[in-house]
Amino acid sequence: MSDPKHPELHVNEEPRNDLIDVGIGFGVMFGVCLIIAVVATIITLL
Repeated sequence: MSDPKHPELHVNEEPRNDLIDVGIGFGVMFGVCLIIAVVATIITLL
């Protein structure tokens, strides 16, 4: 039963919600880019 050639026998130990993970990734990346853009704009205006 522990034959590695049969992936259907392996139990998924940590099920994930991929849509939520992708959404959080986009949100964090957007936030980081927004902070960088705001800081760059403030530095430019000074």
